[in-house]
Amino acid sequence: QVQLVESGGGLVQAGDSLTLSCAASGRAFGSGSMGWFRQAPGKEREFVASIRWREGTTYYADFAKGRFTISRDNAKNTGYLQMNSLKPEDTAVYYCAAQYMRLTVVVISGVDNYEYWGQGTQVTVSS
Repeated sequence: QVQLVESGGGLVQAGDSLTLSCAASGRAFGSGSMGWFRQAPGKEREFVASIRWREGTTYYADFAKGRFTISRDNAKNTGYLQMNSLKPEDTAVYYCAAQYMRLTVVVISGVDNYEYWGQGTQVTVSS
């Protein structure tokens, strides 16, 4: 049984940093990927970043490039999303997701292409 447990959310001020964690259990990633997505009130869930677990190749949404860094710790089977220079518009519930089949570059950012999801963690950035 696959489980993804996020942690690290909270209330911060604009310009602060925050690191989210996603502990995965129940299955080895192999050639799969972990993704981070977010959903703000009244908006659709959107792609933030993803990482191919085996190779470590990373992909980012345009708004995340230069501010967010996705990484993983193979030994702990845990993924991370480090967020710097946070802005009020980054306020959202952040979700980690896992897909154990290999995703192509074209679909790796697609919400519908991830099979397992965590419960989400709230990130609130005050101005």
